[in-house]
Amino acid sequence: MDATFWATVALIIFLAILFYIKVPAKITGSLDDRADGIRKELDDARKLREEAQALLADYQRRQREAEKEAEGIIAAAEREADLLQEEAKAKIEDYIARRTKMAEQKIAQAEAQAAADVKAAAVDLAMAAAETVLTKQITGKDASALVDKSIAEVKANLN
Repeated sequence: MDATFWATVALIIFLAILFYIKVPAKITGSLDDRADGIRKELDDARKLREEAQALLADYQRRQREAEKEAEGIIAAAEREADLLQEEAKAKIEDYIARRTKMAEQKIAQAEAQAAADVKAAAVDLAMAAAETVLTKQITGKDASALVDKSIAEVKANLN
């Protein structure tokens, strides 16, 4: 018998021992366990990815909501600023109208006072002129009659 035969017999015996102690089953089990571990890691990675996508979608939704809220706040502030501006404009116009009316009233009072002063001065001047004329031209009996007539007219005007 040659060495090849014995090598083949030794190989068959070796393989039989391997099958007897269930080495291929252990290798297969180990590979199956490793495959299960990889499958589990892939499932975990898939779940983490889904959770990350859900978080991303949630944050994007919150960002859109925050942007809408910010736009609403800005719009409300602009409306309030417009209202305040309109109120301030109305108050200024009212203030100007009141001040103008007061100035017109003061001017009218000043005009009336000036007219009254001019009339009083004219009356005083006329009385002084009349007194001067009367004292130079009317004397005696005519003066007495004229004084009586003037007193009667004043009484009539007072009643």
